[in-house]
Amino acid sequence: MWVEVVEPGLATTVQDLGRSGTYNVGIPPSGALDQASAKLANLLVGNPVDAAVLEAPYMGPKLTFSGPTTVAVTGGTAQVLLNGEEVPSWESVRVDDGDVLSFGFITAGARLYIAVAGGFNVPTVLGSRSTYALGGLGGFEGRKLEAGDRLPLGEGAGFVSRTVPADARPAWSREVELRIVLGLYDYRLTQDAVEALLSSDWSLTPVADRTGFRYAGPKLGFKERVQPFGAGSDPSNIVDAGYPIGSIQVPSGSEPIILHRDAVSGGGYAMVGTVISIDMGLVAQSAPGTVTRLSEVSLDDALAARRDARSRFAELADALS
Repeated sequence: MWVEVVEPGLATTVQDLGRSGTYNVGIPPSGALDQASAKLANLLVGNPVDAAVLEAPYMGPKLTFSGPTTVAVTGGTAQVLLNGEEVPSWESVRVDDGDVLSFGFITAGARLYIAVAGGFNVPTVLGSRSTYALGGLGGFEGRKLEAGDRLPLGEGAGFVSRTVPADARPAWSREVELRIVLGLYDYRLTQDAVEALLSSDWSLTPVADRTGFRYAGPKLGFKERVQPFGAGSDPSNIVDAGYPIGSIQVPSGSEPIILHRDAVSGGGYAMVGTVISIDMGLVAQSAPGTVTRLSEVSLDDALAARRDARSRFAELADALS
């Protein structure tokens, strides 16, 4: 069984939940930017949550199937077409040999997730099938998909009708609030800058990809100091440190950048805060122009939010099994 790419979309890649244990040597985790949508797509077709799916930003691919199987589409809102006829997203859909799956433009959110029963059976590299295109690693030949690619599928279960309940589906908005934990270097900002960071409307620029999301807004000031040995001359420079996924940099005080799952593992810009893990899917599903506000929470708040999200997901997964 295989899926052939007729049209690749803009930058469609194979992703799973990412690789672990390599960030300390400079290889980012990669994996689905919206992890919840990827997991749900897999559950709808009877796969383990960590099976490989397709991630398609802004515009989906056109695919054809070599035999009967089950497919599901989650993530952003777009018209889903099977042989030119609309079919639902957030549900399992039966496809037959020669069927063609295609999409309209995404009208809400920013990324589609496409799961097929058995998962995309590309080689595992460093414990993951995820594509890290900047390093030419994983996925299908280490790159985004191209017309004519044939993606092998694993052995899938038979068709079972499954649906994510309407009240469990995300409602993507052009206005987003992200919860952040301040630090490690927020002390480098002036007090006015900290207040501006947390009170301003930040507009997502077109510079928004798997590496990072850049936002336009007011300029933030840094406290004057003598730069330490080993730091650059920019006021936001520090002696190199590790970057957590979700960390926020403000080079020269302009246009904060939220690092995502293909970001470098460290460098010399101050991290003034970090988006909590369960809100990173909201970042992923933000399209350029999305108005974003940052809300400070404590580390305890962040951990409690993660526990609650995991509990809700576990209940939904049980209902879909």
